[in-house]
Amino acid sequence: MAISAALRKGSMRVLAAGAASVLALSACSSGSDDSGDAKSITFWYSTSAQDQGYADLAKEFEAKEGIKVEIVNIPSDGYQDKLQQAAQANALPDTASVPSLDPLWVNQVQDLSNIVSDTTTQINTNLITKDGDKVLAIPSDVTAAGLFINKSLFEKAGVEYPTDPAKTWTWDEFLAAADKVKAATGAKYDLVYDRSPARIRSWIYTHGGKGFQLGADGKYATPDAATVAALQSFKDINDDKVMPKSVWTSGADPNALFKSGQVVAYYSGVWQVADFADGITDFDWASVPSPAQPTHATDINLGGKVVAFNNSDTSASAKKWVEFIFNRDNYTKLAQASGYLPIEQNLTLTYPFEKQTALDAFALYNKEIAAADPISSSGQATQTTLLLDGKKLVEDSIKDEMAKFINNEQDVNKTVENILTGLNTSIG
Repeated sequence: MAISAALRKGSMRVLAAGAASVLALSACSSGSDDSGDAKSITFWYSTSAQDQGYADLAKEFEAKEGIKVEIVNIPSDGYQDKLQQAAQANALPDTASVPSLDPLWVNQVQDLSNIVSDTTTQINTNLITKDGDKVLAIPSDVTAAGLFINKSLFEKAGVEYPTDPAKTWTWDEFLAAADKVKAATGAKYDLVYDRSPARIRSWIYTHGGKGFQLGADGKYATPDAATVAALQSFKDINDDKVMPKSVWTSGADPNALFKSGQVVAYYSGVWQVADFADGITDFDWASVPSPAQPTHATDINLGGKVVAFNNSDTSASAKKWVEFIFNRDNYTKLAQASGYLPIEQNLTLTYPFEKQTALDAFALYNKEIAAADPISSSGQATQTTLLLDGKKLVEDSIKDEMAKFINNEQDVNKTVENILTGLNTSIG
């Protein structure tokens, strides 16, 4: 696996304190011979929310297998750096749920293909991370982009909205409905929209575009006309009437704007459900089908990616733990406790949300993912392609160039040109 010059250079700057803490954590997995059948292993992951799911599974795993799992919650800010420091110090954890794979250590993960090929798990094989026949990681969960509305405003205005993805609206129909709601209720904006390359992908896909895709030469190719038109239409509604320019040009918080009750709708994703269930008390909200104009799509991404590292003295125990996680009964418990959209298909889940609105939102997202055009997962698939070529992508050029475009600093053609240059420069 090729390692970039930047990563090699970074290896010379390992912080002593960081490396020491990693080594201390890794030491928890000692106490076995070279067979890999350790009696204690480490599992790294990161969450600021409910973490009881993994804790409960670890207790059950120890009772069944006699192997203790030390769960280490790593702050998300700096997690990737911590993993790089661990790899450089030859002190990787035994297992982990990582935000993304890294060329620096991806060649040190075990093959998990036997877990995926086990038909009892029913893991969605379209969303796993593979290198040929080798499964590098199994997602702990799936995320998807989608639309939320201020249900109270819609009801006050007497405006209907769809509830079934099979009978969704177009963007034109949604915007017309939102405009009626805004006029009838005195709301400030029709829509706020996350400042994110992934959310721009959703906008492009639902408008029939293919977006920014890798060409046969391994570089990003000039996008199709539908993509260019979609970028133009997105700019056009950032007019401080339909949408506030401030989100994309100066970093205003769309979540806070929606929670203020002065915005008709918010395009974000499933990760907002738990926050809205607890944090919105002044009005009723609902998750509704994404508009399709003409394509029914979203941006399907992955939550944590579960890996087992090939540490010689713990490898067998580490793989047993991952197998235990994705055992269908165990994974059902994890998905329910953690509020996951599941990577395993055809599960019957009972989520720990008290409010029916949140339960309805999760049910809707599962339908949205099932109905979504296959292009919806192409963004994360591209990340895997680049990773296996020893590259990492920085997508900031999309956010920065769209901000210039929305701010009337350049036209759509210059924006596309600059995005392409930025993407191809970032992957070297």
